[in-house]
Amino acid sequence: MPNTVFLLSPASCAGKRTAVLLSERADFPLAVHMRAGGAPLGEAFSFLSGLYFRGKLAYARAFAVPPTGVPGVLVITTHRGLLSPDLTVTAADIRAFASVPIHAGDARYTAPLLVHALELRAQVGPGARVVLLGSIATDKYTELLLEVFYGDLLFPAAFVGRGDMSRGGLLLRSVDEGRELDYIPVRGATRRGSRPPRLTPRT
Repeated sequence: MPNTVFLLSPASCAGKRTAVLLSERADFPLAVHMRAGGAPLGEAFSFLSGLYFRGKLAYARAFAVPPTGVPGVLVITTHRGLLSPDLTVTAADIRAFASVPIHAGDARYTAPLLVHALELRAQVGPGARVVLLGSIATDKYTELLLEVFYGDLLFPAAFVGRGDMSRGGLLLRSVDEGRELDYIPVRGATRRGSRPPRLTPRT
C-alpha cells in the first residue's frame, strides 16, 4: 500500500451556516463549544459545509496511509496554509477565514499554502500519493499544488462531472463499503465531464 496523504478543500466560512454557528443564541453543542474555547476544525467545517466536507473528512480518515510522523489528513485554509482537522479553532478563527478569499492572486492565501505544501513534499518524499479532495475544475488549488507535487498530485476519477453533494455522498458510501476510489493524476486530466448517474440512496 503506497503512502497516501489527503488534502481537503475548505468549507465556506461566509455563509448563513456561519452565522448560525457563531450566534450567541445558539445552544447546540458545537456552537456552545465554539464560544467556550473552540472546537476541532474538522467539526466546524463539517457543520459549515454539510455533506460534502463530512464525506471528505470521513473518507480521508478511513484511507490515509501517511509516512511515519506525517499527518494523513490536512485541510486547505484561506490564510493559514494546511491545518490538521483536529486543530482547535475559535469563532475569531472562523471569522478570519471568512475575511480572506481563495484566489491565486492573493498572497495571503497562496504564500502560507505554498510554504506548507513544500514542507509536506519534503516529508512524504517522491512517490507518495497526495490526493486532493476538492474541486479540480478550477485553479483555486490545483495550479499551486501541481507546482509542488507534480505527478504525485491525484484526485478521485469519479469526481469528474459530479457536484459537491454528489461527491460527498459518494465518499460516504465508499467509507460504508470499505472501498477506496480509483485516483488519477491531476496533471493532464479531463477536469470536466458529463454528469454521471445519480447515486442510489444510502442504506
